[in-house]
Amino acid sequence: MTVPIYQVDAFADRRFAGNPAAVVVLDAYPADGTLQDIAAENNLAETAFIVPQGEDYRLRWFTPTVEVPLCGHATLASAAVVLERLWPGRRKVVFHTASGALAVERIDGGYRMDFPVRRTSPIELPGLSKILGVDVVEEVADDSRNFIAQLASAAQVRSLAPDLAAIAKLDSAGLIVTARGDQDFDFVSRYFAPGHGIPEDPVTGSAHCSLAYYWSQRLGKTSFRAFQASPRGGVVVCRLDGERVILEGSCVFYLEGKISF
Repeated sequence: MTVPIYQVDAFADRRFAGNPAAVVVLDAYPADGTLQDIAAENNLAETAFIVPQGEDYRLRWFTPTVEVPLCGHATLASAAVVLERLWPGRRKVVFHTASGALAVERIDGGYRMDFPVRRTSPIELPGLSKILGVDVVEEVADDSRNFIAQLASAAQVRSLAPDLAAIAKLDSAGLIVTARGDQDFDFVSRYFAPGHGIPEDPVTGSAHCSLAYYWSQRLGKTSFRAFQASPRGGVVVCRLDGERVILEGSCVFYLEGKISF
């Protein structure tokens, strides 16, 4: 079988920035093992697989090692593929996913996504400062999937070199590290998920479903301009809206071709 594949730099306004995602366009889903093999072969943080469902699409996301229930940057990349390549001129697409229906619409300069909020609550996690090599300034938070650790400054987040092997052993999918922002950003963050085959994710839309709620409790506001300070880096504009988080970002196409399996 031969099908189209796209590689898109998401949450980026130029190539070689943001977070690269593969988007594979299918008529129907093959066996899960085949999807996982393709994602492992691509060896990107996420590969998205989309299947038409009327005028909507079904969407699933795989890291090189596991399927995940929500991925922001690969949803953004999938929307760019649908709205710029498969249905040029359309303004909106709805993806049906393990996290419910996710709507993405075209806006000036990019796309706007409507995602579920991930509320956070404090937990005790002794030893995390040692894993990070820097003190955690607040009680660790849990969004039911990831842990969130706040550091004293954006500079500490940017220069962080944590113990990835120790993070992989934590009882969570990943670890979000964050701090109040520098420059013109409300907050900065980085995301590590070595246990799921992603040592560091360049820009993580789903993490901002937690971070928007987390920082709303600390900054007393609901709209944010955030920066994920990985080596590639990316800007995420996000807004808490009740039980939803609205995310905005742009995309740049890098690769278009076909794969056979």
